[in-house]
Amino acid sequence: MSVLRSTFVAASRSPRLRSTAERSSILTPVVERFVAGTDVDAAIEVARDLAADRYVSLDHLGEATTDPHAAEATVEAYATLLHRLDAEGLTGRAEVSVKLSALGQALGDDGQKIARDNLLHICSTAADVGATVTVDMEDHTTTDSTLEIVRDVRADFPSTGTVLQASLRRTEADCHDLAGRGSRIRLCKGAYDEPVSVAYRTKAEVDASYVRCMRILMTGQGYPMVATHDPALVTVGEQLAIAAGRGRDAYEFQMLYGIRPTHQSELAAAGHKLRIYVPYGTEWYPYFMRRLGERPANIGFFLRSFTGRS
Repeated sequence: MSVLRSTFVAASRSPRLRSTAERSSILTPVVERFVAGTDVDAAIEVARDLAADRYVSLDHLGEATTDPHAAEATVEAYATLLHRLDAEGLTGRAEVSVKLSALGQALGDDGQKIARDNLLHICSTAADVGATVTVDMEDHTTTDSTLEIVRDVRADFPSTGTVLQASLRRTEADCHDLAGRGSRIRLCKGAYDEPVSVAYRTKAEVDASYVRCMRILMTGQGYPMVATHDPALVTVGEQLAIAAGRGRDAYEFQMLYGIRPTHQSELAAAGHKLRIYVPYGTEWYPYFMRRLGERPANIGFFLRSFTGRS
């Protein structure tokens, strides 16, 4: 797993490979299965279709900006998206996901303040239209900064959610710390190539950590968002919710757009609250490559979906 992930993460950061991929017509139909187009119109169309029986979290793709103007453009893109969701009557079914590195987190000594201020603008717009915001987690070097910003922003916008990655050794402690009243925590496995000093490296270790973290969140006072495509973990999540006395409105499952669509439909039809993470925009390449490298099964998911099987 570590070799595969390292290979794809390294590829996600290669300007040469990115340029080649973005020019390739062969990749286009594959990417379109997992990225909802390059503009807000395409994203809204997908969100409208999914909202018939599911919930949506829309991500305007972009990350690791080193340009303050690009960070400001990202804030404007989210404002446009949120107002479109409002105009379409979708804010009851759709939220937005935001990466702090796209908001300026890496802009030197002032990066944390810039990212926090930009996030506050997005959260304010979301509050105006009745939507929520979840802050994505990136590689482990940004975890402390991200959680500090989220804590600050929740003072004004307490519905702001965040993501914790079960692959990180610290995450159980973070779950205990963050599972308080009103919190919204998306638990995922993690898509970054992290060193063994801070992360679990085998599937068995990550799965075991995921279950331990789910148990903490389900017995906590917040709102758990269980982000996994693994049917076994979905089953465990439901069992833990029942044991904790949670009704189906007190937690949700989350999955990625385009992966296991049949399983998604089945979960929604069975009455589970299911939210689909829908990325869109021109900056699709890093996201796409990380998902391929997240674990070996993902390549199979993508290939099976591409050939029409789920």
